Amino acid sequence: MKIIVVGGGKIGETLVEQLAKEGHDLVLIDNQQTVIEETENRLDVMGIYGNGASHLVQIEAGVPKADLLIAVTNSDELNMLCCLVAKKLGARHTIARIRNPEYNDQLVFLREELGLSLSINPEAAAAGELFRMLRFPSALKIETFSRGRVELAEVRLREGSKLDGLYLHELSKKFQVKVLVCVVQRGEQVLIPTGDFRLCAGDKISIAAGPAEIERFFRAAGLLKEEAHSVMIVGGGRIAHYLCRKLLGIGVSVKIIDSDPQRCRHLCEQMPHAMIICGDGTKQELLFEEGLERVDAFVSLTGLDEQNAILSMFAASRGVGKVITKVSRTSLLSLVESAGLESVISPKEITANQIIRYVRAMQNSLGSNVETLYKLVGGRVEALEFRVKPDFPHIGTPLKDLTLKPNLLLACITRGDRAILPGGGDSIAADDRVVVVTTNQQLRDLSDILL
Repeated sequence: MKIIVVGGGKIGETLVEQLAKEGHDLVLIDNQQTVIEETENRLDVMGIYGNGASHLVQIEAGVPKADLLIAVTNSDELNMLCCLVAKKLGARHTIARIRNPEYNDQLVFLREELGLSLSINPEAAAAGELFRMLRFPSALKIETFSRGRVELAEVRLREGSKLDGLYLHELSKKFQVKVLVCVVQRGEQVLIPTGDFRLCAGDKISIAAGPAEIERFFRAAGLLKEEAHSVMIVGGGRIAHYLCRKLLGIGVSVKIIDSDPQRCRHLCEQMPHAMIICGDGTKQELLFEEGLERVDAFVSLTGLDEQNAILSMFAASRGVGKVITKVSRTSLLSLVESAGLESVISPKEITANQIIRYVRAMQNSLGSNVETLYKLVGGRVEALEFRVKPDFPHIGTPLKDLTLKPNLLLACITRGDRAILPGGGDSIAADDRVVVVTTNQQLRDLSDILL
């Protein structure tokens, strides 16, 4: 596919890297020559220097014959204008990053009027992930499929865990709950396990099941922590704004600390039921004064990765039950994890995954569409949700009669309101949603799971 990316910032860079790996014909437009040169030197990507909203620049980049234009500059208005110009020039599809909360309630109108195929709000998406992590503090990360009917929860097994030494085929019998362990990370190894795999302390595992089953399993296995009822957030940007709204909606007490007086006034006006503290959240005295040691959860959302990491380590050292760290640079993720901070979010990774999912759905061939895509274990594993079309060639075939590719697992089949953890006797039906977990990258269609 011919894809044009406008904006070579953090999200644009991540997006171009991932799309280049998938073999697309890419052009990057940016108004900084150094960004263009660095990208061209690193990747097999054509760069165009100029204003992405200019029709002359877009024509030079080949927008009239493009399958997709993605506008991810720092300006919402510029992104929308880029997409409008691209549609007028003949681009088949357009995606715009729209971040401002003021536009959030108008997204349906904007998509229709501008002809957008998709609008992306990284901060709102990050806030959604944070919200799920705070509602289920036991999990390091939790992803949702099939409109919330299926969850994939990641958890670390500690010393003394009830799961230590158990074989996977023993789990359902021992805990009387049907769950499926889809991925195991043991040191540097990443495995798609079978039933004869034995768990041990230190493993990081991803578990698939319905929300109620996940909760019952965590409770039975002694992994469950209570929901957070009080949250302290350092950094009052857009993510904090969206997260605070969600938390207040379920009655959670929220305290936001930010050093910008204007931003604090805005937060006070928008969310009068939250406590907004104007001050330096990096000062220990202020954190203690505002009750750091009494909150259930701490979230560091400043603009500096290093600062977020240090704040989170300090909060963890003071016994805060749930600590979550925002990290923008993927190169720091392993370093942050090695420091003991395992609940980490990356807005640019979330955004890139949403766009990659859309691109793969556009490439769909036979009987299915990619509806959801998550990258796990630092991008080494993909969890994809496919919707099965009536012309999928293996409808009704028992799974035991299908020859699947190695390092691949059918984690769940959703049929109507029912989530099925599939066995060999189960089969796929039309309109099912099928969740696939694999170390094989770039699956675009459900048929790609077969040898």
